[in-house]
Amino acid sequence: MTAILETTGLTKTFGAVTAANALDVRIEAGSVVGLIGGNGAGKTTFINLVTGYLKPTSGTVHFDGLDITGQPPRLITRLGLCRSFQIPQVFDSLTACENLLVGLGIVSMRRKAFIGSALGRQSPEAVAEEMLQRFRLGPYRDELASTLPEGVRKLLDIAMALAVKPRILLLDEPTSGVSSDEKFALMDLVLEAIRAEGVTVLFVEHDMDVVRRYVHRILAFYEGRIIADGAPAEVMAHPEVRRYVVGEPPVGGEGAC
Repeated sequence: MTAILETTGLTKTFGAVTAANALDVRIEAGSVVGLIGGNGAGKTTFINLVTGYLKPTSGTVHFDGLDITGQPPRLITRLGLCRSFQIPQVFDSLTACENLLVGLGIVSMRRKAFIGSALGRQSPEAVAEEMLQRFRLGPYRDELASTLPEGVRKLLDIAMALAVKPRILLLDEPTSGVSSDEKFALMDLVLEAIRAEGVTVLFVEHDMDVVRRYVHRILAFYEGRIIADGAPAEVMAHPEVRRYVVGEPPVGGEGAC
């Protein structure tokens, strides 16, 4: 399969701490990949490196064959690699609809022929209305973002990222702060919308039930390195993953190898 995102030897150090240790990652177009690991394992550092929020100490990042190593986030976003955040990045003083329009307007000012290339023949207003309906945000259309429940704010943040027609969407803990009763409904809605656009997805998640249910592949991080990479069942049974990520003894007991 064609790789849409690829890192080679990607490394980030902060003094004596190595937050990302020579990461070689290849992400195929159209896949849904989960990034797991404990706090400080390097998951968000990896996301920040590929989206330009951090510059690597060494190594490279290629997006669709183009070297984007160390490029600023604005440029990387314009190329089609977008993200949402663990804490939703929305404008609290604006309504849900206005948030979408602001996001679309900012991108339109920065991307030549934006209306033609990214939105087709749709106006930003039409795209905003479409995203409101797709994410079932219609009832909140004219509500201020500051008044929205956390799960709805998450949906709005992701809708804003998807509205600009990315090729890859990186989600940082999409179910964080969402009640256990709502997490699967939220992920069903998000993944349905993303798949309809044919967008590749990487998401950081601590909830193993969510990871098992939605991903094609798992990358497991520990102390800045990848300790397992593969199909969910294979990775979740890996001894280091069970010990350092899941917090369970390896299959077969402590002596398993």
